[in-house]
Amino acid sequence: MSTPYVLLGLLARGPRHGYELKREHDARLPRTKPVAFGQVYATLGRLTRDGLIQEAGQDRGGGPDRTAYALTEAGRAALAEWLGSVEPPAPHVQSALLAKVVVALFGSDDARAARRYLAAQREAHLARMRELTKTKSGEEASIADIVAADYAIRHLDADLRWMETTLDRVEAFHREVSHD
Repeated sequence: MSTPYVLLGLLARGPRHGYELKREHDARLPRTKPVAFGQVYATLGRLTRDGLIQEAGQDRGGGPDRTAYALTEAGRAALAEWLGSVEPPAPHVQSALLAKVVVALFGSDDARAARRYLAAQREAHLARMRELTKTKSGEEASIADIVAADYAIRHLDADLRWMETTLDRVEAFHREVSHD
């Protein structure tokens, strides 16, 4: 995910302080890693430097001054360009799942290590899917929670299907990697 563009998107609704942006980021993108305050302020500095946002005033509440930021026309154009671009599918497979299966096959005389790993990983994936399904059906689940859980469940399901296919192929895979 691209934090600068998410912040631009949040600022498209009107000026916000860094604290508000952090809080709104975390609320609007549930189930993602929360953005750190330091990352928000560093990103705001770069967006200001690049002319995509500008200071829109300061407030003095009972604490330190808080600077509000607003989107510039250049920021609106950059956001529109980003939203209009298609995210390319990942060109390389960089999965810890795949790496562990291959390494388990390299490091053993038979395919049992890979099978044990895949069985344990399958159980972890199923447990996570149950957690996410419970989250979706909870009374306090927002539509954002449900959409995020659906996204995660679909990815876990794809991993599970890959694990099942790989279990069917693990003997042949072991023969191939052990003869290299």
